[in-house]
Amino acid sequence: MQQEKKRILEHSQILQIIRRMAYEIYEQNHNTQELFLAGIDSNGEKISVLLKEEIEKISDIRVSLIRIDIDKSAKSQPQVSFSAQPEVTDFTLIVVDDVLNSGGTMIYALDPFLKMNVSKIQTAVLVNRSHKRFPIAVDYKGFELGTTIQEHIDVQLNDEYSAFLY
Repeated sequence: MQQEKKRILEHSQILQIIRRMAYEIYEQNHNTQELFLAGIDSNGEKISVLLKEEIEKISDIRVSLIRIDIDKSAKSQPQVSFSAQPEVTDFTLIVVDDVLNSGGTMIYALDPFLKMNVSKIQTAVLVNRSHKRFPIAVDYKGFELGTTIQEHIDVQLNDEYSAFLY
């Protein structure tokens, strides 16, 4: 039996959320000259691109993108790799993903950056489900949604942005 999907976010709502998150990021990092957005492949990376565009519209902060590759289905700590390593020290980093479920993916994605000379690490997610098994606090959340552990959220960021609950 296929479960019925319920649309929870429309295209325009996602863009509005991204814009609001960009303003929040700017507000908390207005003294920063350069900001690194590390998007967890693939939706986190797409959201980080949208955030970069919005931040650059409203500020002079230089924004660089990093793609984090991680096996989200790994049972133990997965191998984490990223597309680029910041060549500066004391940088500000925001790790971005589409949905925070248990916090596992986010905590594993943060791990390699903890070994670098980072002055500030923050997190951003489009949807926060609040089913944390790991001690992750989200600094920038677009949408807070109470769900059961059996329910899933599917964020689609292709031609028409949307998010579904099923």
